[in-house]
Amino acid sequence: MTLLNPIGTIGSVKNRELAEAGRARIAWAAAYMPVLTQIHDRFEIEKPLRGVRIGACLHVTTETANLMLALQAGGASIALCASNPLSTQDDVAAALCEYGIATYAIKGEDNETYYSHIESVIATHPQISMDDGCDLVTTLYSKHPDQLGELIGGCEETTTGVIRLRAMQREGVLPYPIFAVNNALTKYMFDNRYGTGQSTLDGIVRATNVLLAGRTLVVVGYGWCGRGIASRAAGMGAHVIITEVDPRKAIEAVMDGYRVMPMNDAAKAGDIFVTVTGNYHVIREEHFRLMKDGAIVCNSGHFNDELDLEAIARIARRKSEPRPFVEQFELHDGRKICILADGRLINLAAAEGHPAAVMDMSFSNQALVTEHLVKHHESLESGRVYDVPVEIDEEVARLKLSSMNIEIDTLTPEQEKYIASWSEGT
Repeated sequence: MTLLNPIGTIGSVKNRELAEAGRARIAWAAAYMPVLTQIHDRFEIEKPLRGVRIGACLHVTTETANLMLALQAGGASIALCASNPLSTQDDVAAALCEYGIATYAIKGEDNETYYSHIESVIATHPQISMDDGCDLVTTLYSKHPDQLGELIGGCEETTTGVIRLRAMQREGVLPYPIFAVNNALTKYMFDNRYGTGQSTLDGIVRATNVLLAGRTLVVVGYGWCGRGIASRAAGMGAHVIITEVDPRKAIEAVMDGYRVMPMNDAAKAGDIFVTVTGNYHVIREEHFRLMKDGAIVCNSGHFNDELDLEAIARIARRKSEPRPFVEQFELHDGRKICILADGRLINLAAAEGHPAAVMDMSFSNQALVTEHLVKHHESLESGRVYDVPVEIDEEVARLKLSSMNIEIDTLTPEQEKYIASWSEGT
């Protein structure tokens, strides 16, 4: 339903009455986001984003809500929509509308509604885009070229989105400068590894109640997300197999103690399969046909294109839904294969996504990059994907360490001189 809040913010959420529960959960997450809280408090005083219109297409969760509130405290006006049809927390969406942030997100929305919500954000004529998967940018480019001149820059949260943006850059069609927040060390080494590792297993267990200990879990892709899932699964007693196409990552997986093999072999051995490649149809019909009875298949990459869902539907003789977020496909020989959460992000569809403590760093990067964009957009080159400035990355790390009461050493003047010199040798 479309709603109007007391201060005039329009949004589309499932149920306005969920707002009170949403506010409580947003506050709970804030307690575990001390770095973003410090940024929020500074923004509230300095107003570095005063008058800036931000259009955001992100997972609508408690952690995202705290980012939106920090940006709002900085003076920005914000329109937010979901970056995945199943990742929205409906109580959070309702609460954000009451906080004065136009929010267009309903958990389980169909494809038409999903894109209509993106259009609602675009209708606010944003000056900065904030994306999680690049759907906002590509919709702007393909359907609203007349608005591209209004955008001073953007930022992208995910590996998948950065891949799409770099493809646009190579083809010369990226319309404005965008920062690859995903590539900040304080994002991918923690959010992708520890956040995805824990939340993916959380989603699998919530959806199925399966015991991981003693099971064979196949991780498809050994990037930072794959590393995290493999590590957490092994820690819970699972036997982990890795499949890869990159020989360097495959060697790393071997050295980390995992079995590495082609997907055709892994399909026969696995009990649980998790895809995290950002690529297309990495589990296909030939793999489904090789799987054991009772195999569980899910995806923790951004798009459900990683699984060939049309193939499993085509080779099955019937389908049932024994549990929420579980579709059980019975093949003609009687074997059953379970697909979780329609192949969408299992950690956000069946669970709550990453813990707030790790999103603290990711969203602090988002907030500080947005401030940087406002201050420096005139010096940025249009059509280029930028890395997060090192000083922002390091500042987020310093603030996080401080919040944990951890101190580290600093270089002495002599050490600074030594590492800056080429003349010292044996």
